[in-house]
Amino acid sequence: MPSELTVPLMLFVAVLMDQLLGEPQRFHPLAGFGSLTRQIEKELYRGNHLSGVLAVSALLIPFAMIACVLQRLAFLGPLFSIVVLYLAIAPRSLREHAWRVSDAADLSDARKAVGMMVSRDTGELDESGVARAAVESVLENGNDAIFAALFWFLVGGAAGVLLYRLANTLDAMWGYRDERYNKFGWAAAKLDDVLNYIPARLTALSYALLGNSGCAWRCWREQAKNWESPNAGPVMAAGGGALQVMLGGGAHYQGRFEQRPHLGCGKPAERGDIARAVRLVQSALYLWLFAACMGALLVRGAYHGA
Repeated sequence: MPSELTVPLMLFVAVLMDQLLGEPQRFHPLAGFGSLTRQIEKELYRGNHLSGVLAVSALLIPFAMIACVLQRLAFLGPLFSIVVLYLAIAPRSLREHAWRVSDAADLSDARKAVGMMVSRDTGELDESGVARAAVESVLENGNDAIFAALFWFLVGGAAGVLLYRLANTLDAMWGYRDERYNKFGWAAAKLDDVLNYIPARLTALSYALLGNSGCAWRCWREQAKNWESPNAGPVMAAGGGALQVMLGGGAHYQGRFEQRPHLGCGKPAERGDIARAVRLVQSALYLWLFAACMGALLVRGAYHGA
């Protein structure tokens, strides 16, 4: 098989594995990495920037180097790469979590279901609040759990996607602006921002192309800069515009009310918009797979035509 087509084939196989198998319910490697992360934190935590940099380096560099070696092996390399990518993406899990919210029997069940997707307090959300939280999570995790992983796989193979996924996990564990992690977690948060910068904008572009493009472009341009996260802002602004629903606004986090900027346009989010958000992410996934295949064919044509 021509080497130019190997990468898109690995993408297809990994995505197919996710569709057929879903995320491992037991012994997921990220759970083991989480345990290792807690041990490293226990050993290296000093509450300053340097200790955070050392902890991130100690966790990421060895894994990235090992992956870089393994992905180059003649036969096991492609197999290893496929498995790593399969474990790094979660389109089926994202879809199933969203469906649990949209298919909930009543508001109480919907609140519990969306509480599995977001970090905000969900116990007092009304129907629109539940829908808004679910749509935001689908759009943002479309980038974090799918497209950023695909991007770094295309850039650096198994080593690239592993580095991204582990950095993203560290950000989820350490990237808090509280007394304990404000300095120690700085390196993890900044690294995740850097690694997500280009993928987030490609994700926003995908949403804009596949939905209401005019509204998506306008929301991205005018609203994204107001969002605290430099990467979630473009993704959710473009996604909300593409779907023509209003996102953002006030939310409670650990009992504290936070007034967030508004994103998107049109009507307030409704339960039916959750399924629309899922379809948008799924369509974007097909677009990425198609683009990867076309890109490989163009590279192959240019190589053989040279």
